Amino acid sequence: MQRKMFDFLASAAGLLIVVMLLVAGGLLLWGNSFTSTSVRNQLVKQDIVFPTRAEFAQAKADTEITPAMLPYLEKYAGQELTTGAQAEAYADHFIAVHLSEMPYGGVYAKVSAASRANPTNTALATEVQTTFQGTTLRGLLLEAYAFSEFGLIAMYAAIASFVLAGIMLLLVGLGLWHARRTPEDTELAVFSDSK
Repeated sequence: MQRKMFDFLASAAGLLIVVMLLVAGGLLLWGNSFTSTSVRNQLVKQDIVFPTRAEFAQAKADTEITPAMLPYLEKYAGQELTTGAQAEAYADHFIAVHLSEMPYGGVYAKVSAASRANPTNTALATEVQTTFQGTTLRGLLLEAYAFSEFGLIAMYAAIASFVLAGIMLLLVGLGLWHARRTPEDTELAVFSDSK
């Protein structure tokens, strides 16, 4: 095979890879945008607002806001919960803390089993509802966080795809440049074992 023909074929294959990487990058950017918008829209509907700076300043043990929450939540003071990172912080460092302080550690299955074993205990029945609501909201917020992470990964993958497309396009250009400089009669060097 002629070297010039091989260079053109390799460059054409490289150009096909560039197109595929650009399409993949575009789809990944769309995935990031879709995920980010969906997460934000769903979180806005929850209408959750972080406590204010004044409320965080009054943090005390055994109250709604404990000192252990401050490193995770204080940076969002007074903000509406709209991002995956905020959802994760609120779920793991606010709701989870309050659930853990409830009877049976706020574990729904344990509270529910205890309530079924003692059906006349109205306080325990109330705890079942509160635990169910808390664990459900926590789960929904953590799901939003997980999807926001998928969106972030898609964005990084899109960037990598575009960078690789750029590198490949440079290699295609070098291949075409080499093909133009190669004489027509140059054969592709084939290494064979002649013993």
